[in-house]
Amino acid sequence: MSTDPILFVAGEWLGAASGLLALLTLAAFLLGWGTRFRLVGVTSFTALLAISCLAFAVSYRPRVTVEGALSVPVVFDNGTDLVVAAAPGTLDPATAAASVNQLALNLSGSGRTTPDGLVRVRLRHVERVGPGLSRPVVLAEAIRDFATDTVTLTP
Repeated sequence: MSTDPILFVAGEWLGAASGLLALLTLAAFLLGWGTRFRLVGVTSFTALLAISCLAFAVSYRPRVTVEGALSVPVVFDNGTDLVVAAAPGTLDPATAAASVNQLALNLSGSGRTTPDGLVRVRLRHVERVGPGLSRPVVLAEAIRDFATDTVTLTP
């Protein structure tokens, strides 16, 4: 899904403006104007803005939302093959499955170096066992395969 087309339009207009400013800067150097060095800064900054707008418009990917899912915070991510998110205290199994599915779909594959291309995503809750003692309880788990771009919920 593409981002708002205004970023493409802004990038094109800023690119055209930087081209015109480059011509004006060249004329300023040839004619010896006093503002020629300021025009160099304005031209380069406008070109940088144009490139940034176009790069953001091309690379932006909106978040996926799954019906019935909660937004859960990621508490651990080793950067390769394991992501763990924290669930609120009471969460029914359908909401837990939808939440872990949404989290797995929103993971980015860039920078993750797994030998098999699989990332395990867990949704856990910390249960108190006694005073000063607690244990993690996995509510839902999913496996994201970046090679086929699929998510498999595991029981």
